[in-house]
Amino acid sequence: MHPTLKPAGEGLRTRLFQVIFESDTALAKGFDIALIIAILASVLIVMLDSVEHLSATYGGLFYWLEWGFTLAFSVELLLRIYCLERPHQYLKSFYGVVDLLAILPTWLLLVVPGTQSLVMIRLLRVLRIFRVLRLMQFVGEGRLLVESLKNSWHQIMLFLFAVLMMVTLFSSLMYVIESREAGFTSIPMSIYWGIVTLTTVGYGDIVPVTPLGQAISTLVMLLGYSIIAVPTGVFSAEVIRSIRADRYSDEACPGCGHDRHEQRARYCLRCGTWLDEESPDPNAEQEHNDDAPSTDPA
Repeated sequence: MHPTLKPAGEGLRTRLFQVIFESDTALAKGFDIALIIAILASVLIVMLDSVEHLSATYGGLFYWLEWGFTLAFSVELLLRIYCLERPHQYLKSFYGVVDLLAILPTWLLLVVPGTQSLVMIRLLRVLRIFRVLRLMQFVGEGRLLVESLKNSWHQIMLFLFAVLMMVTLFSSLMYVIESREAGFTSIPMSIYWGIVTLTTVGYGDIVPVTPLGQAISTLVMLLGYSIIAVPTGVFSAEVIRSIRADRYSDEACPGCGHDRHEQRARYCLRCGTWLDEESPDPNAEQEHNDDAPSTDPA
């Protein structure tokens, strides 16, 4: 069963719990797959409804299909609450919040027009596919990336702060040099130009026209190419460090001092010395048995 959630009682609630919250049986797996297909279909309808000519032609069909999916998801959420021993525990979890937010935009549409686009949050419910298709081992890889990002965020934030100061200085200089007709109407607009130029996106809506301004733009673009790899390198180094920490041990070999061994290694990679200090060396034990006097009466 689910590691934290429990069914409210025996009988119908337990059977519903097994179908809705588990994927061990064919019925439960079929329910999850059907749910994922319904989620993707509802998101597709919202996307198609945003296309003007499709909305004009099939707007009524899209409207009723969206309400059909919303009612189905609402009933599903009520069944989830009904079969749980502690519904509030589920509603406070990540999936519970997502399930609730997935149906709220359509119901809010009755009161607040224009909220149908928020239905796209339903796409987060597709994360259940990791449990359905037994892909939970990939969650550990994602956890490694998140942990690496947490460990390197100080360096990345310091770098971004330095870049922001540099962009602000160059943008303020461009505001003084360039004319208002070129688009540099204020320092915030100049900062927008600086960020677009530094990231080498270059929308072209604000373009310097003076030779000095063009020279500064060239310098900013070259700086963008040179510094864009810095946060990537910091993050990659942290990922490599985390992988090594998970895979390799810091224990030094008592024979040669080598300290880069895998966690489950029993012998030194270089000299073959026994590494596990808590367990006796099997070679030494074998030599001890060979040197021991024989007790055979023959």
